[in-house]
Order: sequence, then structure tokens, then C-alpha cells
Amino acid sequence: MTDSILEAARLLRAARRGAPLAALPEPLRPADADGAYAIQRTLVAGEAIGGWKVGIGPDGKMFCAPMPQAGIVASPAKLGAGRMRGIEAEVSFRVGTDLPPRATPYGREEVIAALPTAHPAIEVLESAYEDGDKVDPLSRLADLVMHGGYVYGPGLAAWHGLDFPNITVTQTIDADVMQRTGNPAGDMIRLVMWLADAGATWAGGLKAGQIVTCGSWTGKTLAGPGARVSVVFPGLGEASVAFAG
Repeated sequence: MTDSILEAARLLRAARRGAPLAALPEPLRPADADGAYAIQRTLVAGEAIGGWKVGIGPDGKMFCAPMPQAGIVASPAKLGAGRMRGIEAEVSFRVGTDLPPRATPYGREEVIAALPTAHPAIEVLESAYEDGDKVDPLSRLADLVMHGGYVYGPGLAAWHGLDFPNITVTQTIDADVMQRTGNPAGDMIRLVMWLADAGATWAGGLKAGQIVTCGSWTGKTLAGPGARVSVVFPGLGEASVAFAG
């Protein structure tokens, strides 16, 4: 681990707790994905990993970030006021069986069998940056892809029959209602397979009890102080969170 990785992680950690950064200083910005993931690992060092976020970028490449256990809570939830309060409606899966690193890639049915329940969920976005959308993608990846917290609803064991591409989620933030059909990331199981094979291997792979969330259905929406938020996935269920004023 280099001094620049340690310093980048220190700055991001401090900014998440205090005044946000406009950007990482140029010498500390990751030059490639390996550098960004090294900063991620350092940023969460010493924290229990309660789950993972995984998605696919505009370039078609998959990406991931660990989610600290301390920020994962059951719905209905009450959270502090926060700074950004970004909201994303998501579907997540609970890992029921360890999927440790191995030489042979995991098969689709093997991964499905390891996911006993699906959950409606809300990812809360926070960032070390003043505007996480304006920094370069690798700097954003290093900052856990703006992960700030996670609220999950009750699990559904009979999720295999759900037609996810045609489910329309309803996201409500106070009086503002948004509806979107399907996950832009597409095949969510493919994302979990990549996570098991590559993304989570540095942490010992996916572990029973962890949550894996597979990208936003609605994109990022900002909630105000005191906002009440809910997401409803027909056939799957609801998750909700209220922010302090």
C-alpha cells in the first residue's frame, strides 16, 4: 500500500465526517480502477462489511463498492439529516451461502441458489465531495461510489418468478412521485456473478448474511431535510426512510 493511497483514504474519510472536498488533490487521484479499489479497501479498513453495491457503468464495465455494516438498517428507518441525502430505489438480495474466491467461475444457477431472499430497498447516497457527480469516475469509485447508507425492506423467498424487467417501481419523496420500469443495469444476477468471481474476492468473497444491491432503478434524487421516502416494487414489497429535519 502506497502513501498516496493512505493519504487519499484519509482525506475522503475526513471529508465524509466534516467539510467536503471539491476533489482529491491531483497527485492522489487514482489513475486506474485498481488504484480506486485500493483506496476503497483502505477507506473501509477495520469496518465490518455488511454488503456490496454492484452496477454497470456507461462503458459497459461492472463496478462495485463495499457497504459498511453500520450503515445497513431495516425498514422503516429513521436517519440523521445528512448532507446530500441522495435517494435511489433498488432491489437487493440476501446472501444465504458463502461464495468464497475460487479458480472456477460461479454458474448462474449456483449463484441464484445462494440468494434466498430478494428485498425492496433504498440506497442513501452521501459523498466526500461537494458534488460527487462532477469528479472523475475513478475518484467517485474510490469514494465507495457515493454510498452513504442502506435501508432494506422485508425479504421475499419466492422472488424467482418475478418479472424484474417489467416491474415498475414507485418512488415517493414527500409529495414527489416517480415511476420507472426495469433496472437499467439489466440482468441483476449477472452482476452478482461478477461480484462473486471478481469484485468481492479481496474481502474473502460474498458471505452469508450480506446484502448485495444491484443498481438504481430510478437514478439519484435528492431529498430535503425532514423528508419521508418510500419505494414500492409490486410483488416484492416496500421500504421507507424518514430523515431528521
